[in-house]
Amino acid sequence: MFRNWKQWARLLRRDTNALYLASKDPRVPLPAKIVAAFVAGYALSPIDLIPDFIPVVGYLDDLILVPMGIWLVIRLIPANVMAEHRALAEAALERPIGRTAAVAIVGLWVAGATLCGWLLYRRYSG
Repeated sequence: MFRNWKQWARLLRRDTNALYLASKDPRVPLPAKIVAAFVAGYALSPIDLIPDFIPVVGYLDDLILVPMGIWLVIRLIPANVMAEHRALAEAALERPIGRTAAVAIVGLWVAGATLCGWLLYRRYSG
């Protein structure tokens, strides 16, 4: 069962990336781009139809509405265009993940937090 969920999550991630790529394609009709913008906006918005702090029910909108919106956008995009962008998104998932940039960014955050802490300590310690 866990394997099926993992596969579903991977396909959802691939299709989300493919929709992002397709949204910039001039062959995609305007209604599909508009629905994609609404789906992405809802998925990323801190405001939900059902607040997430309500146990179980709070996450149902994210588990049902977002995949349904993705499904609708996929239906609005021509099949050949979607297949092309799915292949590009799948290739992007197969690429190795570069950790150098992540380490550099985390290092900058740690250095910044350390500097802020040191400055606050100097200002208020004596």
